[in-house]
Amino acid sequence: QVQLVESGGGLVQAGGSLRLSCAASGSIRSINAMTWYRQAPGKERELVASITPGGTTNYADSVKGRFTISRDNAKNTMYLQMNSLKPEDTAVYLCNADVTPPWGGGYDWWGQGTQVTVSS
Repeated sequence: QVQLVESGGGLVQAGGSLRLSCAASGSIRSINAMTWYRQAPGKERELVASITPGGTTNYADSVKGRFTISRDNAKNTMYLQMNSLKPEDTAVYLCNADVTPPWGGGYDWWGQGTQVTVSS
């Protein structure tokens, strides 16, 4: 079993900043790609940003230049620094990780999500 726990969400005014964290624990040999998704009410889940163990990143066009994804492999933790937040960034932000357990293979795990609300 693997647990992913997100934190750092909250209510912020437009133009403000938040930093999300996603900490992984449990049966982990290594973590491959880690990804932030978000889902707003009535909308489909969308990829926000992803990062490989080596630090290669990918961003949705809507957040490029405003959000920065990073990770600390020693702590099995991923971060999302969100600046210049807009009301349209309001969503539940979910952490996803592709985890290799001690016995090998690869499994996809999800966190429970953290709410980000941006007021205008």
